[in-house]
Amino acid sequence: MASNHTHSHFPEIATQTTRRLALSLGLTLAFVVVEVIAGIIGNSLALLTDAAHNFTDVIALGLSWYALKIALQPANAGKTYGYHRVGILVALVNSTTLVLISLGIFYEAYHRFVAPPEVDAPILIGVGIVAFFINAITAWLVHRGSENDLNLRSAFVHLMGDVLSTLGAVAAGIVIAFTGWNWLDPLVSVLIGILILWNAWGILRQTIHILLESTPQNINMDSLLSDLRKVEGVQDVHDLHVWSISENLRVLSAHIVTPDTAISSGSVIQRNLNEVLSRKYDIQHATLQLECEGCESNLLYCDIGEANHIHDHISA
Repeated sequence: MASNHTHSHFPEIATQTTRRLALSLGLTLAFVVVEVIAGIIGNSLALLTDAAHNFTDVIALGLSWYALKIALQPANAGKTYGYHRVGILVALVNSTTLVLISLGIFYEAYHRFVAPPEVDAPILIGVGIVAFFINAITAWLVHRGSENDLNLRSAFVHLMGDVLSTLGAVAAGIVIAFTGWNWLDPLVSVLIGILILWNAWGILRQTIHILLESTPQNINMDSLLSDLRKVEGVQDVHDLHVWSISENLRVLSAHIVTPDTAISSGSVIQRNLNEVLSRKYDIQHATLQLECEGCESNLLYCDIGEANHIHDHISA
């Protein structure tokens, strides 16, 4: 029941989120233009680096906005699960873009370490302070819902990376103003690049995990199997698969061995299984095939479990 309640509110939540994304997109795009001009005038790689990262935020926010709009479309004969995977593809694109931007930052920073140019510290400080507030506001607008949505989180990570990097740019500008150490500008750029790369890897790893239809990371298959077997009327479970359509939409299929009983009794077993899966594992879609005693039970997950047992025994 809880899952149905969640799905019934999805269009309303998605509409509110797209509005916040659109506002964030407008603010970020306007500031990118300002920051590029200031970076060129001030001859600051840190500002140009941050502008490049902010431009990837524009792309990320635009793609995230588009993915949410597409996800509102209903399932059809060609897309029986709907368009939930669009958000995962957007997260993949966003994270890959971040990796490429980081490599470009490292390349340019290297040349500036070799021959550090003069940096206009007041411009670096002034624009950095404005950037901090713009990025903080846009990150706040996108944060709601990002905990359970990889698409939104990829956009939020972009923005939070900017919040931290602008603080670094301001700090570099202050030190340069007093010391003249222009090499701090490319150093801050390298640190920003490392931060971007680290965040990108986290998102990229999760998107690949979902696209490979791997078991959700916080689900212990042995515990899940044990809980299913504890349901009254369940004698065994086999051919068990758990995967994700999106980060917050999990799917399960399994064969359930039961006594040779009436269909009405089987419906009770299915209902109890679904209740356990929804309440304890947040699995909203489960396909459960009931089988009577004597059916083969040595299919995929049983084979996996046996192989793991043998591997553990040999390792010991």
